Amino acid sequence: MTTGDIFLQQVINGLSLGAMYALLALGFTLVYGILELINFAHFNVFMVASFVAMAVLQSLGLSGQSQVLTGFALLGTLGLTFAVTMLAAGVLGVAIERLALRPLRGVPGTAAMITTIGVSFILFNFVLLTLGADSKTFPTPMPTVRWQIGGAVLQLREVLIWVVALALMVALQLFVNHTRLGKAMRAAAQDPEAARMMGIDVDRVIVTAFFLGSALAGAAALIFGLYYNFTSFLIGYSAGLRAFTAAVLGGIGSVPGAMLGGVLIGLIEALGGQIFEVRWTDVIIFSILVLVLVFAPTGLFGRDAAARS
Repeated sequence: MTTGDIFLQQVINGLSLGAMYALLALGFTLVYGILELINFAHFNVFMVASFVAMAVLQSLGLSGQSQVLTGFALLGTLGLTFAVTMLAAGVLGVAIERLALRPLRGVPGTAAMITTIGVSFILFNFVLLTLGADSKTFPTPMPTVRWQIGGAVLQLREVLIWVVALALMVALQLFVNHTRLGKAMRAAAQDPEAARMMGIDVDRVIVTAFFLGSALAGAAALIFGLYYNFTSFLIGYSAGLRAFTAAVLGGIGSVPGAMLGGVLIGLIEALGGQIFEVRWTDVIIFSILVLVLVFAPTGLFGRDAAARS
């Protein structure tokens, strides 16, 4: 392969990773935009959702990489798996908000954020103790369909990832900008007290933010499994920290920023790993996190994140 072919292949890989990180970053952004809370439990909501997705595929009779589906069977299986996984992750996110965070709503300081760390460890250890520490093979029902683009290869799974991620991000953007509840979310993000005085049910808005953010983490979890063909109790921290970096890079609290930040982090991971070797990837990504926090703490779309007065 020529240098240009290698670059194109890494761009394809980076866009796939970026789509997953963008969906995961949106969960951080939706919650932070309204509560100004970094939800560290989001890391392991993503991890739990990956096991839910695996269980759904297995319940449909799929195991390992030997059973390949095509046509409507493939679309139906993946559609059902996305729906169930996103619903389960959304319900888990709402449960975390109702049981662990709502009682702390009026408590000042970092109590709520520390609580999310505790919930994250509960989920982490629950999966570890019940399902074990070994990695699980993720069922992959997609056929091996490839298109040659010069010396690079584009696979069906990557096209599917791009289409699903783009559809979900566009749907979220339309929901936030053009629905009554979406406008209520934007109003609560600007000024929750003023929103209450205008008759907006802020509690409902917060529940919606947790549900949508966690549901998108569920979609990202299924994408992770289809892309890497495995899941583990450890994936929450590796993918979650990258998604958090994406949210900070884009401007945490900004929906477009989370989308752009996710794509940029995916591209940086793929291209940086190619240029500087894979072992330097974490150094590059988290150096970006530190530099953004030091020199541009509001990120690329920081005006949106900092709009609340």
